[in-house]
Amino acid sequence: MTTADIATPSDHAARAHALVDAHNSTLRGTAMPVGVLTPLTLPGDPTAGELVVRGAVLGARYVSENPSQFSGRQVRLLLENDQQTAHVEHMSRSAAGGMAKLVLLDEVSAVVGQWHLRTTPVVADLAERLGVPTFIENGHNTVTTGRKQLFRTYFSIADRAPLMAGFAESRGWKRVAVIAADTVFGQSLADTVIEVFLDTIPGLEVFRADFEQDGVTDLDAPLSEAADFAPDVLINAGVVRTNYMVVESARRCGLLPKIPMMACFPFPMRSTDYWKLAGDAGAGVTWPATRFSPDWPGLTPIGRWFAETHRTEFGSYPADNALNAFTDITVLAQAAALAGSSSRSSLHAALESGSFRTWRGQVRFGPSTGTGHHNSPEIALMHYQNVGDSVDKAVVVWPPEQATGEFRHPSLTNTP
Repeated sequence: MTTADIATPSDHAARAHALVDAHNSTLRGTAMPVGVLTPLTLPGDPTAGELVVRGAVLGARYVSENPSQFSGRQVRLLLENDQQTAHVEHMSRSAAGGMAKLVLLDEVSAVVGQWHLRTTPVVADLAERLGVPTFIENGHNTVTTGRKQLFRTYFSIADRAPLMAGFAESRGWKRVAVIAADTVFGQSLADTVIEVFLDTIPGLEVFRADFEQDGVTDLDAPLSEAADFAPDVLINAGVVRTNYMVVESARRCGLLPKIPMMACFPFPMRSTDYWKLAGDAGAGVTWPATRFSPDWPGLTPIGRWFAETHRTEFGSYPADNALNAFTDITVLAQAAALAGSSSRSSLHAALESGSFRTWRGQVRFGPSTGTGHHNSPEIALMHYQNVGDSVDKAVVVWPPEQATGEFRHPSLTNTP
């Protein structure tokens, strides 16, 4: 199974461009140009890219509809598929070309939308060299460290690993199987998660299997070895396409739904796609995600507007990808209003000095010291109790003070 089972790559790109074109057609007068550099075709994650575009478009719309909050400013979006030439060259070179076009030819004031860890470092280096404020939407542990132009309102891999380990310890899980892709993301996940799990759980036993992401057609061999290990929990560190291969092979090898699975990034939040590709074997999954829901008491008015508008427009509550891009666009618009300018240098100065309204309250970045301009949201471990649950039905199971429901072992889940 692949993401292409749901929609061809061109479907994601076409829908994303249509959204951007529709927004830009509503603009009157001058507007701050912001680049959206994100994957819209394979071998990238076009589903994530389309979600990023949804969030960016709704962010730009919110700015237009609330002129008093942004000194009357508007945002014009320029969309670039960072996988445009990935079929003939490396993913990172394709992303670099897209970044150069946005910055040098389109002369954008800032860039948002970077999703893949494989492409982010080269984009980050270009942001530094070209002096353009850039927001990333992924969990790279160190990419903001020591960089002046990089900003992030999302959680890193290092932020999520202690959450996962604490929950595993609370369940008494002592045998952990980790299946990881050989990409930057997969290896960073596996390395960080295993290190934190070993520090957290005395006597932990670990089985780890790495696989080649590109060209793999099934993962039965490593999952069969994992089944022989008899783990208490399966940690899925697959990425685009292979995250569902892990599920499918684990089902064939008898691991799922016999034992629980922890996903390392929030792909289960794409609930329609998730259940179509994972099937009943995806029941009982847990995953780390931003503490965001329509009924969360900490949600601000801008967050409620986003949640309800996304549901009205797209028929579901937003996944993290969309939430991040929405947040970053509205932060940039506030920075431009604060600076009285949309020049790159003015935006950068305002981002470092200002405080910005977001769905979770005020956010500040400060100078690029320590871990850099990284302001992580509160995160929680989410859980689908039943087959077919939508994202708004997911419950928080960890940490205990945030829990909204109890963990249900996959063997006890209900099929509708």
